[in-house]
Amino acid sequence: MLHLSNYVRDQWVQAETSRVEISSALDGSIVATTGSDGLDFAAMLDHARTVGGPALRAMTFHERARLLKGLAEAIMARKEELYALAVHTGATRTDNWIDIEGGAGTLYAYASKGRRELPNARILIDGDTEVLSKRGGFIGQHVYTSLQGAAVHINAFNFPVWGMLEKLAPTLLAGVPAIVKPGTATAYVTEAAFRVMIETGQLPPGVLQLIVGGTGDLFDHLTGQDVVSFTGSAHTAAKLQNHPAIAREGVRFVAERDSLNAAILGPDATPDSPEFALFVKEVAREMTVKAGQKCTAIRRALVPAVLIDDVQAALTAALSKVVVGDPAREGVTMGALVGLSQLADVRSKVALLSREARIVHGDAAPVAGTDERGAFIAPVLLRADDPDRAELLHEVEAFGPVATLMPYRDVAHAAAIANRGKGSLALSIVTNSSEAATELLLGLGSFHGRIHILNRDCARESTGHGSPLPVLVHGGPGRAGGGEEMGGIRGVKHYMQRTALQGSPDMLSAVTGTWLTGASRREGEVHPFRLRFGELPIGYTKKTAARTITLEDIEHFAHFTGDTFYAHMDEEAAKASPIFGGRVAHGYLILSFAAGLFVDPPPGPVLANYGLESLRFIKPVKPGDSIQVALTAREKTAKTPEMGEVRWNVAVTNQDNELVATYDLLTMNAV
Repeated sequence: MLHLSNYVRDQWVQAETSRVEISSALDGSIVATTGSDGLDFAAMLDHARTVGGPALRAMTFHERARLLKGLAEAIMARKEELYALAVHTGATRTDNWIDIEGGAGTLYAYASKGRRELPNARILIDGDTEVLSKRGGFIGQHVYTSLQGAAVHINAFNFPVWGMLEKLAPTLLAGVPAIVKPGTATAYVTEAAFRVMIETGQLPPGVLQLIVGGTGDLFDHLTGQDVVSFTGSAHTAAKLQNHPAIAREGVRFVAERDSLNAAILGPDATPDSPEFALFVKEVAREMTVKAGQKCTAIRRALVPAVLIDDVQAALTAALSKVVVGDPAREGVTMGALVGLSQLADVRSKVALLSREARIVHGDAAPVAGTDERGAFIAPVLLRADDPDRAELLHEVEAFGPVATLMPYRDVAHAAAIANRGKGSLALSIVTNSSEAATELLLGLGSFHGRIHILNRDCARESTGHGSPLPVLVHGGPGRAGGGEEMGGIRGVKHYMQRTALQGSPDMLSAVTGTWLTGASRREGEVHPFRLRFGELPIGYTKKTAARTITLEDIEHFAHFTGDTFYAHMDEEAAKASPIFGGRVAHGYLILSFAAGLFVDPPPGPVLANYGLESLRFIKPVKPGDSIQVALTAREKTAKTPEMGEVRWNVAVTNQDNELVATYDLLTMNAV
């Protein structure tokens, strides 16, 4: 039996009294004891803010990304320890793969996005520069900086590793320390994974702390710089969100609550269509993975009224093949609920749902051949032929392998039924009709955080209805909590403050470490392509000589490339255009000539030109006009010890100093 410890101010601490026993989902034996009595929660928050926060904020986004990668590698290196422990949660190996390796995968994903999409800096620029004055001497720029508080993560029991890591990944990347509170029923798995991360020695002091019991008076000490991120029931979320300190201090509260998710079989389906089979497979899988203990699991299966008997028969056949029992036993495909209290709750909820629907497969009785001390239950499928008159079916969630089959008349009716759930984390539309998918999206999009449109074309590669992905938002409106987690870099910004800066272009460029529109350009005798990454200052500029573009240039380019668009080759047609007023140079001719003006040909520190972004053609260039280029080092981001990315602003002007084209050029430069 394990005696779980809290991790407080960089020390492992066990509760002084009132330890709670945690039972195995398989046989009721005591797996661990846990508790948090005697902890100084105010001191924990202070330690996070004054020790962990400054250490993280001193690191750049790239350094934090490398930290995430190191933690992911540690989890993967010791995953078998976690698998061995997680069997007591009642989950199968596949279920625990989603939790353990899926959690590590989330860390890897954020580590990658942090290196690829964020600067090697501590300030994140948000959007374009806003010019606030006529002469351009006063500008505005939005930026993100790290909050100077702590993130309090309240996690659910169903994913003890992934649930922790999907919150930690964006939090740490944002530069904010965290205090983790796992769900008690599976806290022993969370504590083990937490130990793995601490034992890497990679985490600065104060960055992570762990509470394996109640949170005591923790919330009383929250401030406006702190963030609470919660996963769990709507009842608990409401209780926490209404805490006086949350309202008084304006504490950010991110909620991801259990919801009545739905799946809709499109009106185009027939019993022999691929989409029919995909729908049945998806519903059956969502009912049985983690024994239905997923916040995204399908609870309501909506089908065309003419197909409800066929779908019921197919689902019943699929669920009849499910083997419930100890996951260690060969042939078992679904394990137990997390514990006896959860089993009792699911049984009571099935009884409630049975008032408005009839059970057509399974029941809530003990499962033959399983340990009676375990939390085993067979899949239960209900059917409600009149979902419009139902109330409980759209309000009550049985958090287990339970779903209700419902008929709909048309697409509008299907959307209306789905929306009766008052907001969900995930919804699946299984259809091969783009028209039906579009109509459904317009009818129910605002009620659902993620919509999975499944058909024969994407089925092979689809991750499925209930799979939250690091790059997409995980959350939903209304009943689902109104919050968002993950979502790539969007999730990072939940733990940062967006601030509008105002000032001179030179000042804001210096503050942000990025050359901004209107800032001074520094010219030197050395061509910028001759300067190594470390030698190149931000704002360093090469202004080129001018080149006149002739009619012969335009015609040669047209014939050489095959681009004989009328604006370049037909004077009369071009004159008739309200845009051109006569023949003009190709946009790509301008780009090519611009490159010819600023490129320094011999080998040097510039290793590769690998793209351009934000290209805009501002003003047509006509035969006889000349162009000139200002190439300015806008931003630098170290990528490896040997090389770094340089983002150049390219401004192409004509003989009247009018901007004709602008874009950002990306090069990889030797350090």
